[in-house]
Amino acid sequence: MRLAIPIAIGALALTACGSEDGDDNGGGGGGSATYKIAYQGPLSGDNVALGENMQNGIQLAIDEANESGDYDFTVEYVPTDDEGDPGKATAAAQRAIDDSAVMAVIGPAFSGAASTAAPLYGEAGMAAVSSSATNPTLTEQEFPTFLRAVPNDSAQGAGMATYLAAQDGVETVIVIDDVSDYGVGLAEVAEQGLLDAGLNVERESIPADTPDYSGAARTVVQSGADALIYAGYYEAAGRFAPALADAGYDGLAMAGDGVNDDNFLNQAGNSAEGWLLTCPCTDPTEEEATSAFAERYQAEFNTPPGTYSAESYDVAMMIISTMAELGDDVNRESLYEALASTEYQGLTKTFSFDEKGEFTNQAIFLYEVQGSSREYLGGVEELTGS
Repeated sequence: MRLAIPIAIGALALTACGSEDGDDNGGGGGGSATYKIAYQGPLSGDNVALGENMQNGIQLAIDEANESGDYDFTVEYVPTDDEGDPGKATAAAQRAIDDSAVMAVIGPAFSGAASTAAPLYGEAGMAAVSSSATNPTLTEQEFPTFLRAVPNDSAQGAGMATYLAAQDGVETVIVIDDVSDYGVGLAEVAEQGLLDAGLNVERESIPADTPDYSGAARTVVQSGADALIYAGYYEAAGRFAPALADAGYDGLAMAGDGVNDDNFLNQAGNSAEGWLLTCPCTDPTEEEATSAFAERYQAEFNTPPGTYSAESYDVAMMIISTMAELGDDVNRESLYEALASTEYQGLTKTFSFDEKGEFTNQAIFLYEVQGSSREYLGGVEELTGS
C-alpha cells in the first residue's frame, strides 16, 4: 500500500530532472545533473533555533558531498520555512513540490506541520523524511511517502516514565502539555508509561501562548507532585521555568526534545538548573562516532551542533547516497521507494523503516542542565539499568 503512490501531474516528467547547466549553490559536483533536497521546518518564529540546528546539518552534508568529487551530480539545498506552524505548512510544502528538481524533503520538522504537509508530499510522490517529528500517530495515518528517521514519542514518553519511576521519592508526577500536536502526543505516552509503572499522574494543558505562567506554576506546587513533565517547546518552557521557581516548586522537572536547546537556558536563566531533558538524539560532541562531524560543524557555523543537527546531516547523506545508487534512474518515486527499503549506516545510528515508514531504532537519551550548559548523561536504558 505504501508503494501505490499517487503522482501529481508533471511531478515526474523527467528522470534525472533538474538543471543541466551546471549551476549550483554551494558545491562542485562532478556531473551535469543537479538534484535538489528541500528542508521544511521553523526558520523563523518562536522556535527557530531548532530549525536552524537541522538546516545547518543538512547544508553541511550537501556542501561536503559536492566538494568530495564522489558523485556525478550536484546537490542544491532548498529551504522552506513553515515557522513550525501547521497553518503555514501547506504553503511551505507547496514551494518544494512546485520545484520539479526537488527530489526529496527533509522534514517537516514539527509534528503538527508534518500532519498537514505529509498528504501533499504523498500526492506529489515525494519522500518526506523527518529527522525530528515524533508524534506517534504520524505513521498511523497512511501518508504515502512519509518516513520518520527518529524514534517516536512512544519511545521518548516511555523513557521519561522509566527514568522517573527509578528515582527515589517520586510517587506523583504532573504531566503538562502545550496543546500542540507534539506536546499532546508526548504527554499522552508519558502519562500511560507512568501509570504502567505504578505512579500517580495528574494532567494539565497550558497553551504555549499563555502570557503569564504564574497561575500554572501555582497549580503545579499545589498539586504536591514530586516531579513534572513538560511536553512542549523551548520558548514556552523558558517562560514556565522561572514561574515555577518563583512559586517555590522544588521537585524534579523534565521535558522532551522540544525543550532540549540552549535557548531554553538563555530564556530561563538560573531557573533551568537541574532540568532533565530527553531526546531521541545523541550529543555529537560527546559520542566518538560523531566527534569529527562536530568539529567540522563548529568550524563551518562557529557554534556546536545542536539538537538534531547530526541526525539531519545523516538523513541528507542517506538521500544523497541513495540517489547515487539509483544512477540514471533518479526521480521522486524511485527515490522514495529506495529510501523506504534502505538500511543506511549513518554517524548517529543505522537508518531503516518498517512498512508504515516508522523508524526501527528506539533509543532515548538524557541530558541535564548544569550551570550554563546541557550535560549529556547517556541512554535512558543504560542509566536506569532497564
